[in-house]
Amino acid sequence: MSVLRRTGDHVLELFESQLREAPVSQTVIARSQSVELVRRRREDWDQSLAFGARPFILCGLPIRQLPAGTSKYVRRNGRLVLEVVGHPEYGIPFGQDRLILLWVGTVAVRQKSPIVEFDSGAEILNEWGLQQNGSHYKRLAQGFRRVFGSTIFFGSTEERKGSLVWDCGRIHFFDQMRLWLNCDDSGDKRRDFLTLSDQFWQELKSHPIPVDCEVVRSPANNPGCLDLYTWLSWRCFQAKGPERVPLFGPLGLSSQLGVQAYARERKFRERVRSWLHLVRLYWPECPAFVSRNGAFLELNRSIAVLPKRTA
Repeated sequence: MSVLRRTGDHVLELFESQLREAPVSQTVIARSQSVELVRRRREDWDQSLAFGARPFILCGLPIRQLPAGTSKYVRRNGRLVLEVVGHPEYGIPFGQDRLILLWVGTVAVRQKSPIVEFDSGAEILNEWGLQQNGSHYKRLAQGFRRVFGSTIFFGSTEERKGSLVWDCGRIHFFDQMRLWLNCDDSGDKRRDFLTLSDQFWQELKSHPIPVDCEVVRSPANNPGCLDLYTWLSWRCFQAKGPERVPLFGPLGLSSQLGVQAYARERKFRERVRSWLHLVRLYWPECPAFVSRNGAFLELNRSIAVLPKRTA
């Protein structure tokens, strides 16, 4: 009974205005149950973990597809720089392609191996709660091509003794990839597999950034909100106390997340507030707010992924 009551509270929290106008839909109920599950597992210190690679937590991939002919994409987080060069035919990874990197990173870290084997793309769609239909399979196959064909440059720029130093490494994601995109019903148990490049695997081993699997599933169709959640998971954990991050400018949040340029700053500010509302549904203690003057994101130290309780 208490679970049903709390689910009802989440329905009100999520869709208070809509409930005044229309009956509660199954979508609303499912989403509120998702919020309940995330909060309950967090309270029980029983979160299921996914693992992201540091470059794509600190600097987000594009939320939307970039204009045709765009071959390079750059994001900056302080002195850290992420540059992605896309394949001339497939382009630069965007949108839900970030779920591929999260899934591959999670499986590789769990299995402690750079070789990731799986039966079909259905495993990935199922992991993130996406529909297993033709359009999602097609999008997944296209995403794998974009990821496989891209090269990233990740490093830092800083001044040392009056000189500008650029310390950067070049990484590609996979050394080898085999995907059966049109399997027949012959019963042949052919498996898909990926071999991570040594640079990508070493990055994952050295700096695996944990995020809550259930939270990733919930905004899987909202890359901007997902970017902000994963970024805050890392940023609030690293914070030493109250901090302020500019929303705009070369060091601002808009230069770190995968958003394209907004014609009006007000639009980005509104979008961040809406994403924060969703993030706090799943992580109520999240200490991040847009400042009163609308120029900063104010945050404090907090832990999004709690350690497992020991017996």
